[in-house]
Amino acid sequence: MKKGRLVVFSAPSGAGKSSLIAAAMEAIPNLRYSVSATTRSPRAREVDGVHYFFLTREGFEAMIASGELAEWNEVHGNLYGTPRPFLDQTTARGEHVALDLDVFGKRRFDQVYPDNLGILILPPSFEELERRLRGRGTDPEDVIQVRLRNARAELAAAQMGNFRHRLVNDDFERARKELLDILGAELAS
Repeated sequence: MKKGRLVVFSAPSGAGKSSLIAAAMEAIPNLRYSVSATTRSPRAREVDGVHYFFLTREGFEAMIASGELAEWNEVHGNLYGTPRPFLDQTTARGEHVALDLDVFGKRRFDQVYPDNLGILILPPSFEELERRLRGRGTDPEDVIQVRLRNARAELAAAQMGNFRHRLVNDDFERARKELLDILGAELAS
């Protein structure tokens, strides 16, 4: 059986990454979404093993110590990471795995899985990215400012990243078609 591929999607907040990943998941039957581990508490309707693997800090730190995480980071006091067993078992079955990692997580991930398929999703401009973030109407101004600062840092760091494809999401339907063309060619080989 042919081994599956690891497909890492990276983008600044507001570039349309989640929507494009959802479109890929819908179109490609053997593409699975990577379930991350976290130490944060579950939110309403979140299911352990479906949305996240919810762990204690001690359990998470044990996974770090045993090398069971492909990458991990601490965000707002909670730990988040990508469990290697899920990735290895899924790809061994011939299924592909979609991962949503920021560009810094992608760099760490590349050290463990250097042959992953990296796809960087970009907004058409920084001004458009800001317009999209504001247009959501979900975040207060201080959160928008943090997202914009993070986006600048991510876009700068992405220039040094291991991304085989860079996709500008200026028109969702065009970007979706381009993404599906990329994945069709890459996952068939």
